[in-house]
Amino acid sequence: MGINKPLLFSTALALAVWLAWYAYSSPDSLSIIEEYWTVTLTMVFGSFIAGATSEGGGAVAFPVFTKVLHIAPLDAKVFSLAIQSVGMTAASLTIIALRVPVVWPVIAWVSLGGLAGVSISSAALAPLLSPALLKMLFTAMIAAFALPLTILTWQKRLHNDTLPFFGAREKAIMLLTGTVGGGMTGLVGNGIDIICFSVMVLWFRLSEKVSTPTSVILMAVNALAGFALHGFLLDSFSATVERYWLSAVPVVVIGAPLGAYCCTKLNSRCIAVILILLILFELLSSLILIPLTANIIGISLTVFVIFLWFYYRITRSARYRPACERGEE
Repeated sequence: MGINKPLLFSTALALAVWLAWYAYSSPDSLSIIEEYWTVTLTMVFGSFIAGATSEGGGAVAFPVFTKVLHIAPLDAKVFSLAIQSVGMTAASLTIIALRVPVVWPVIAWVSLGGLAGVSISSAALAPLLSPALLKMLFTAMIAAFALPLTILTWQKRLHNDTLPFFGAREKAIMLLTGTVGGGMTGLVGNGIDIICFSVMVLWFRLSEKVSTPTSVILMAVNALAGFALHGFLLDSFSATVERYWLSAVPVVVIGAPLGAYCCTKLNSRCIAVILILLILFELLSSLILIPLTANIIGISLTVFVIFLWFYYRITRSARYRPACERGEE
């Protein structure tokens, strides 16, 4: 039996990260995990979801941290960026090692917009908005995406394996998508992955099996940029957040690659169903845990309607439908 090179690579990567983690955190390595075991346990699940879907680990970390563990929203956001910079990068390298198909032009152009979006929102917008409103805005946005995704999942449809067209228009769409997604990442710690995923699936008609690993790599790039911004320029990577981060590093370097691997074994419909269930969990947890004022409800409903209208419009677009649906040979 031949050597499984991707498995060997992922194992070597995990060992390298563990050694670096131990060297950095020693002699407090085990005591950090004992003290913050709830963070470690949270990211066992969060990292797997991050690697397997377009939701991102921050979608688990942010609500659990702020509402269950009572961690400050800013600390939860910075932690999300910091831990995803490890887990999503490990998942991305695993995706590349497995030769999983991704759309590199999307990654390149969305990442450019994402760098601008995460920088502007982290430095200028995040201090102006309340954490509860930020979380509900993200929830409203992805809840709007769940409706057309649910309809499309139960319809027989064809997919594109890559972009049908790649010109100035597509580049502009990607840059704008990246800017909006990066802006959301700068506000709540994740977002560029699910926003880009929705555009790829609903507008460009790419399959979920291609869109998911593409969104994972996008989140890795955006998380690294956001983490660097908060760590070196905004000085918000505090000693406490660092200990949260150290308590989770050993598990995410396994969980995220494992999630990415499992995703390769699922078909597009199964991936979509899992994502819809996660969005439903996100919606229910937000409605239960976030104190809803009239202002938050009004703004969230407005955002929901705007995104629902946007998603409806792009699903009606015929430009990127597979060639056979457009009547072409």
